[in-house]
Amino acid sequence: MILAISSSLWSILALIILFYGTRWKRNRSRLPLPPGPKKLPIIGNLFDLPSERQWEAYHEWSKEYNSDIIHVDAAGTSIVVLSSMEAVRNLFDKRSALYSDRVWLTMLVELMGWDFSIGERAHRKLFHEAFNVNAVKQFHPQERVAAHRLLRRILNDPKDIMQHFRHLAAGLIMDVTYGIDIRSPGDPYTTLAEEAMYGVSIATLPGRFLVNTIPALKYVPSWFPGAGFQREAKEWRKVTRELLEMPFAHTKRNIALGSAPPSFTSLRLAALEASPNNKKREHENLIKNTAANIYAAGSDTTAAALGTFVYAMLANPEAQRKAQAEIDAVLGPGHLPDFADEVSLPYVSAVLKEILRWKNVTPIAIPHFVSVDDDYRGYRIPAGSIVIGNTWAILHDENIYPDPHAFKPERFLLGGKLNPAVRDPEVAAFGFGRRMCPGRHMATSTLFITIASMLATLDIKKARDEHGNELEPSYEFFPGLISPPLPFECSITPRSKKAAETIHAASSGSD
Repeated sequence: MILAISSSLWSILALIILFYGTRWKRNRSRLPLPPGPKKLPIIGNLFDLPSERQWEAYHEWSKEYNSDIIHVDAAGTSIVVLSSMEAVRNLFDKRSALYSDRVWLTMLVELMGWDFSIGERAHRKLFHEAFNVNAVKQFHPQERVAAHRLLRRILNDPKDIMQHFRHLAAGLIMDVTYGIDIRSPGDPYTTLAEEAMYGVSIATLPGRFLVNTIPALKYVPSWFPGAGFQREAKEWRKVTRELLEMPFAHTKRNIALGSAPPSFTSLRLAALEASPNNKKREHENLIKNTAANIYAAGSDTTAAALGTFVYAMLANPEAQRKAQAEIDAVLGPGHLPDFADEVSLPYVSAVLKEILRWKNVTPIAIPHFVSVDDDYRGYRIPAGSIVIGNTWAILHDENIYPDPHAFKPERFLLGGKLNPAVRDPEVAAFGFGRRMCPGRHMATSTLFITIASMLATLDIKKARDEHGNELEPSYEFFPGLISPPLPFECSITPRSKKAAETIHAASSGSD
């Protein structure tokens, strides 16, 4: 039996080698590939690919080869990494017709069941209609309520700040997407989103799972040595299906009972029911799939960015004092910021921009895919290449952002106003080209109202041990596609008795 297994495995490997070797020969042209680490025959750079913190490794290669476009080969899979805004714009924007496809990741799509996220154009159209720069203003009341509830939860229990942020993010997105009101941390929908996005964050990292490079490995049984990815995929697939089906079914039940509040899902289903469309089942699935994408995309990233905000205030307490002074001068004591105040709070806006840049939530943009041969700057980009925008490298370009590893909101200001000459981190923080995150407008408005409300009422300081000594945070982040802070301690207290009263007054009105 062992000999039979061994023989079968070698047969599979031989076919894989033959397939990729043939493709390599077919795709060769006279133009050179972009520079990159030396490739071995057949396997290329398979063993050079980092499994964690890929953005830093790619950036080091970019510096080593003095090129903002590098190439690696993972057993026949061509990977091109772009580390400058110029290269990103030239390919993802100016040649968007070629570079707007998504990569078919076998681990994510086939094994974990995220095939519903590949609906692409129709999904994005629905998403954009509900969350474009003008439409997103309809969600300001929910965002304001979510921020005020967060303040009260922090006031009552300031210990686990990341749990509070996850609750805010998941609760807000559930309200907007499904009309489901989440009041308590640990709600099953909150937990579901966390588990699902943890799997996505791991599965989409280039080089993390070999089955994404060699799809034939998906046929290897889960009991086979080295096939642990199959067992992981099985667990994540269960969570994925629950993410897709459970909240959608909840909303449909409420619609049937006549108790569904307005939400993306309820409004879309009502419009579908009123239309004479003869493909209602197909369109209902489209609504369900889009809702699940909104739910998944909006929860983890917002919580991660808010965690980065707290880290930033711990790393630069002077920035916190300046932001608080600006809010006090504009609003006066006893008042919480609102969306209309944003234009009068340039320093707070600069803090938000620096949060998006300093420790960006998604250091590697979701990969693009080019299905035809292309050339750029005299380099060959083979058909079938995975093309990655290195967000971290772009937002830490010292030519654009001097002293890039320091948290400095002032870099975005000139004469007390936002300086339009400094590149806005939003051009990279939310992806590139046609694939920019369609929920970015809601994300930034949620971050603004939450951060401004916290600064107006709370002091964020380093925790102290039993002897009164400050505890320095590690400033470490989870090394996945979505990169939230790892668990840390801090001290969060009301700025004054008046601030505490303001929190109670605002949050009681939001219940």
